[in-house]
Amino acid sequence: MQSNGPGADEVPAAGGIRIAAEADLPTRFGHFRAVVFWDEQDEREHAAFVRGDVRDAEGVLVRLHSECLTGDAIGSLRCDCRDQLEAALRLLGRSERGVLLYLRQEGRGIGLINKIRAYALQDRGLDTVEANLALGFHADEREYGAAARMLRALGVRSVRLLTNNPAKIEDLARHGVPVVERVPLVIPPNEYNRFYLETKARRAHHLLELDEEQALEQDDVPLIGDEGS
Repeated sequence: MQSNGPGADEVPAAGGIRIAAEADLPTRFGHFRAVVFWDEQDEREHAAFVRGDVRDAEGVLVRLHSECLTGDAIGSLRCDCRDQLEAALRLLGRSERGVLLYLRQEGRGIGLINKIRAYALQDRGLDTVEANLALGFHADEREYGAAARMLRALGVRSVRLLTNNPAKIEDLARHGVPVVERVPLVIPPNEYNRFYLETKARRAHHLLELDEEQALEQDDVPLIGDEGS
């Protein structure tokens, strides 16, 4: 989508963001309304998948999900992104109201090319934080100003946030969105992403409870196709 002014079906921008398109969206997880935004501040498309009537609602169940092509679409086992996405949609589909925001922040905000470069560094022994730092980025380049603007545009007053990441709570609050409750979204690890999840807990302070007796070192993580895997 090009940022060339609102079209006939677009809602004018408020706070630097505008609703560019929306439509009914039945899914395997339930009935949603797909709402696509154009954010003039970060010049990206973002999407909201809205369950029920959230305008002027308090304590709306909300998931902020950053784009992950390898996980969401391809089913990569190196992360828990697809499992978290589907778990969140199942919860929202059973709720009276809720919102999943799909944010275009691939690879914790470093983009797809650099994400795959980071994977290559992890294959050589770095953890996910070290790989981002080696490429010249912060451990996490994401920010949630766009999410706050989207929630305000949808009329959401406060949220119950589906997250294990305290930074999301802090950033939403900093952008003026009250978080009245944190709802955990913990996915059991597999043999390929356990070290990744442990790194998130140890170095990024994600609120994850993993079995310390089964903790892995990066060199212990099996590669797809290894003998005995």
